[in-house]
Formats: sequence, structure tokens, C-alpha cells
Amino acid sequence: MSSYPTSLGTSDADTIRLLGQDLADDLMGKVGFGELAFWLVAQRRPTPSEVRVFETVLVALADHGFTPTAIAARLTYLGAPESLQGAIAAGLLGGGSRFLGVTEDCGRFLADTLAGVEGELPDDDAGFDALALDAVTRARAERRLVPGLGHPVHKKGDPRTPVLLRIAEEERLKGPHLRLFEAIGRVHGEVLGRTLPLNGAGVCGAALADLGLPVDLLRGFALLARVAGLLGHLAEERRQPIASDVYMSVDRNAAYVAPETPA
Repeated sequence: MSSYPTSLGTSDADTIRLLGQDLADDLMGKVGFGELAFWLVAQRRPTPSEVRVFETVLVALADHGFTPTAIAARLTYLGAPESLQGAIAAGLLGGGSRFLGVTEDCGRFLADTLAGVEGELPDDDAGFDALALDAVTRARAERRLVPGLGHPVHKKGDPRTPVLLRIAEEERLKGPHLRLFEAIGRVHGEVLGRTLPLNGAGVCGAALADLGLPVDLLRGFALLARVAGLLGHLAEERRQPIASDVYMSVDRNAAYVAPETPA
């Protein structure tokens, strides 16, 4: 018989073990869901400070109103109310470069910038400012967006950003990714010619990277958080449906436009 090694969960007729612990005796009622999610990915139990920062991220990303992801989930539920899982999946599929995916994109941008530093990382704001200025300048020259800058609603400042920065500072977990992200906020105007807010999705990516979580999985944490928000939207859709109104509004206001004649 082949064996399939795992450090996650196993079970037999009498017990379930997870992360080397007895699920019923050691974890249930003793470990919070956020702590468990961190532990499953990192393969180590987080400290209380890490749990506080991590769960702050999850709360920050859980919901942001009638975003395209929430609307997609509600409209899918309208069409297939028997498929709750389909509605949640529809909402999650919209997590990309404009919504939710910014968390991973920003974490990756920061991590790549830090990885390119020769020698030791800066130890003061001036050093991080210089590093940020170079990173933003190169991105501009390559016609790439700097992830984490700007927000379609919070034009003057995302209210989540200072809170997460403060909590990371309080827990002594403001590492190089968050410091570089702050520096980008200070210097990007010199390159872009305008000042944009540091958005919540970006600061969440920086915070998760500073926690040592794999950059390639950061979008997964944003999706994990958004599942809670989507479930809330679907519960509300059952109580106070709006999806049919959205559908009818778009459908009844559709205006036919003749296709352009090919040249």
C-alpha cells in the first residue's frame, strides 16, 4: 500500500487528529478559527500578537458593501437558490487584480523589491524612502501599476490602513514589508505627480507578508475573509432581496447599439 504523508489532518474510527493535536480534546473550544487558519498554513502555532494582526486582516477584508464580488454572489443565488456553494464560488471568482487580489499583488511587489536589495535592508525611514522611490520609479518606467495605491471609494484615505499599521506597531510586528509600504505612501507622489491613498487590501498584504506567510498564498487569505462577507450577503439576500431589482434594472435599461462595420 502506498502512503501519503501529511502534516494536516488524519482520522481513524475513534479519533480525529489535526496538526498533531487531538481535534476534540486539544483544539475544539480552545483554538479560534483565525489561529487555526494561520497554523494550518504556516505549520506553526502563531503567537497571540500574530493572531491579533492576522485576525485584524481578516476583519478588514471580510466585506466592503456591494462590490462586484458581492453582486455576483447575489445574482448567482437569484438564478440558482438551490446552490449556495455556487453563489459563494461566483463571488470568490471575482477576486483578482482590482478586488481582493490586490492583497497578494501588493505583498508580492513588496517582497520582490526587498529581495532585490543587495546587502542589509534599510534600518531607517530615509533608507526605506529611497528604496520605495526606486521601486515606484521602475514600475512607472515599465508602465506597471504599484499595487496598494488608490481606492475607488476612499479617495482621501482608506480608514483600514492606519488601524492595521497601528496594531502591527503595538504588537511589534511592523516589519520590512509594512515599512516599505508606508514609504511608498510617502514618496510615490514625486514620481506619479499625484498623491493616492494606501488602500486596505495593500496594507493587509504587507502585514501578512511580515507575518512570514507565503506570498503566493496571500490571495487565499483575502478569499478566506471574503467568504464570511459573501455568506452575510446571501443571508441578507434571503431576508431583503435586491438581486432581482439589479437584474431587472440592467435588463430593462439595455439599449441596443448596432455593431461597428468591420473596416
